[in-house]
Amino acid sequence: QKDADKLKQEGLDVYFHQLDVTNIESIRETISWIKQEFGTLHILVNNAGINIEYPEQVSIFDVTADTVAHTLETNFYAPLQLTQLVISLMKESGYGRIVNMSSTLGSLTDAGDPNSIFASVLSPAYRISKTALNSLTVLFARELGDTNILVNSVCPGWVKTDMGTEAAPFTVEEGADTPVWLATLPDNGPNGGYFYQRQPLLW
Repeated sequence: QKDADKLKQEGLDVYFHQLDVTNIESIRETISWIKQEFGTLHILVNNAGINIEYPEQVSIFDVTADTVAHTLETNFYAPLQLTQLVISLMKESGYGRIVNMSSTLGSLTDAGDPNSIFASVLSPAYRISKTALNSLTVLFARELGDTNILVNSVCPGWVKTDMGTEAAPFTVEEGADTPVWLATLPDNGPNGGYFYQRQPLLW
């Protein structure tokens, strides 16, 4: 609410509605509110994410099933259910853009590359959740291929956020550039892609 109020003070037309992405009833209630308030939904950015392994370096040999399950609840099941429930609204209006906030850490190509700049980063639960999110992107994009609903994954880079910390090299504005580009793609834009700084990433 505080951030919404700040944006309103800047003269922007902003609405606030609380959503618990790990609670299916909260998701359903939010979709109902959107439908009642606006009638439709054109853009969904699946931005909620957690990395409860950071800054500790937990090995895949030591990570607990509870840690993986808790991470997947926010990073995978939430975007799965949100996307499933908003698709009908987008189909009704004949337009939709879905942006899944992933990470280069979700790339299997990168994870298997011993020379990657991220080779020293373990975070197995986080990596698994972002790989799964990328799979969602491909599957939704495939089944929506004959519609004007485009679904893509994006790595915003290491950004100065609560998760990224002040040590990150990118500002919030720089990190938002590619997600905003994907959220506003023209009708012939890419579908089922994985991007970093507007360039394709290897899965």
